[in-house]
Amino acid sequence: MDPTGIAYLAGVGIAYVVFWRKSPGKSRKALSAGANSFKGMLPTFVAVFGLVGLFDIFIPPALIQRLMGSSSGALSLFVGTGLGSIAAGPPAAAYPIAATLLKSGAWAPAVAAFIVSWVLVGFVSLPMESKVFGVRFAVLRNSLSILVAALIGLLMGVVL
Repeated sequence: MDPTGIAYLAGVGIAYVVFWRKSPGKSRKALSAGANSFKGMLPTFVAVFGLVGLFDIFIPPALIQRLMGSSSGALSLFVGTGLGSIAAGPPAAAYPIAATLLKSGAWAPAVAAFIVSWVLVGFVSLPMESKVFGVRFAVLRNSLSILVAALIGLLMGVVL
């Protein structure tokens, strides 16, 4: 088990013990709210980890290295940004997929662009965004977000 996860669990457990002593009723409500959030997110996380498993076994690392490796240069940034742009789900779901990409030989800047575009770009939600905010706004926001994701990826390349 990951030490960071254990540390978070311990911290949350301690917080519940402290707050339980102060207000058991509110703490029960907090536990219930947390359990409901967990139940709501569980199917997404099971699906994401299932996808990671499929990805890890069925997509050869050579393909990842060819499309997203450091030797691919700008192509790897475009692929990373593109994949993140069409992904759907909670942003935290991007991290296990990103870890698999890195393990398979993807270039860190391409993976950074993947994560940032997952969070910033919403091609899947573009029709709804266009309806609510107008086509011009939605297209401009997504276009700028794609540029920002690629620039952050490049910046990661310089920093790392």
